Parts: sequence; structure tokens; C-alpha cells
Amino acid sequence: QLQVVESGGGLAQPGGSLKLSCVAPRVMFTGNAMGWYRQAPGKERVLVATISRAGGRIYVDSVKGRFTISRDDSRNTVYLQMINLKPEDTAVYYCHRVPALGLAWGQGTQVTVSS
Repeated sequence: QLQVVESGGGLAQPGGSLKLSCVAPRVMFTGNAMGWYRQAPGKERVLVATISRAGGRIYVDSVKGRFTISRDDSRNTVYLQMINLKPEDTAVYYCHRVPALGLAWGQGTQVTVSS
């Protein structure tokens, strides 16, 4: 099954938390760095968190200290734990390998942060 499936989004209040999950095809997951990207309304999709094959993590400044990326290689799954959410985190979140080459993007999961 060559499809990326993201889940776990929803509506959260400022300061709240959500945990996103992504199941990726083995051909994308195995041996590659994986990342979470997001696309806010009217803006381009950007990479916000990366995890290497060895588990090294890189975050953009805007999410450092609030987001944690992790991976379970046995399940071809990537997670994004988000805490202390802010309205500016509102976006559709996608996962893909880093760099985002090869397979098509999934449908993403909507995260809305609003009171």
C-alpha cells in the first residue's frame, strides 16, 4: 500500500496539546529521514520537524521546546507530539521523507488552534 496516512488532528485551545500519527509505506520509511510538514492557509508547505534514521531531531525555531517528533520503525510510523499549542500552529500537517522525494503526499490532518 503506497499511501501516506496522517491522523490525530483536530481542534485545540491555545496552550493545549495534540499528538499526530503518520503511517508511511515501507519504501518511503525504511532508511530515510522522516519529517512533519505543515501548510497554513495561503502559505507554502514548510518542514517543521525532522527525525533521522538514527533518531536525531531537528526543529524549526517556532516549534522548538513545544513539538517532539518520534518514529517507530517496526510500524512504519512517525509521531508528532505537540504541546502549548498556539493559534499560529493552525495548519494542515503532513508527513513525508526528508527530502520530500518520491511518493505522493497524503491528505494531511487539520490542526486548528482557537479559543
